[in-house]
Amino acid sequence: MSTLLIVDMQNDFMPNGPLPTRGADSLVPIINELMQEYPVILATQDWHPKNHVSFAPNHPGKKVGDVVIVEGIEQILWPVHCVQNTKGAELVAGLKTDAIQQIFYKGIDPLVDSYSAFFDNAKKRKTGLEVYLRQHAIQAFSIVGVLTDYCVLYSVLDALALGFDVTVIAKGCRAINKVAGDEQKAFAAMKEKGAKIRGS
Repeated sequence: MSTLLIVDMQNDFMPNGPLPTRGADSLVPIINELMQEYPVILATQDWHPKNHVSFAPNHPGKKVGDVVIVEGIEQILWPVHCVQNTKGAELVAGLKTDAIQQIFYKGIDPLVDSYSAFFDNAKKRKTGLEVYLRQHAIQAFSIVGVLTDYCVLYSVLDALALGFDVTVIAKGCRAINKVAGDEQKAFAAMKEKGAKIRGS
């Protein structure tokens, strides 16, 4: 069944949010149009508690962009974003949310981040997305959203490792590009592992 996965199209990732992604707001009409091609539409939301390990203010003396080690895992520190039940965590206005059949929440454990739509970064907690796809006999899906170089990238890599076929719709993704060229590196990494890249 033709399926579209929309990753983290939330207010806090928009250009005026605390984790601004250039051009993320321009994705809304693109994704709305793409929705018409797919009978099954799923989405993810970053859904952090206030004390989340990824938030720089929760690490005294540290700043956004610093890297710390938490339980043996490297953790990039980000601005406070997508806190549960806040306006910033809501799906962006204008997105046709009534077409979304199921939302999967990630980053809910305060002690570990979760870039992937499937697992947290420690691979200990599942979001339920894999179970949903297998229960509905969905073997392949297309993906759009933010951030190309983090949550889209890790979602695609995990999906491929789990045996799913993934098509990344490039025009429907935007990157944070902490380092110049990160987006192109992400597309290259996904393609190398077997993802199809649609458009440019």
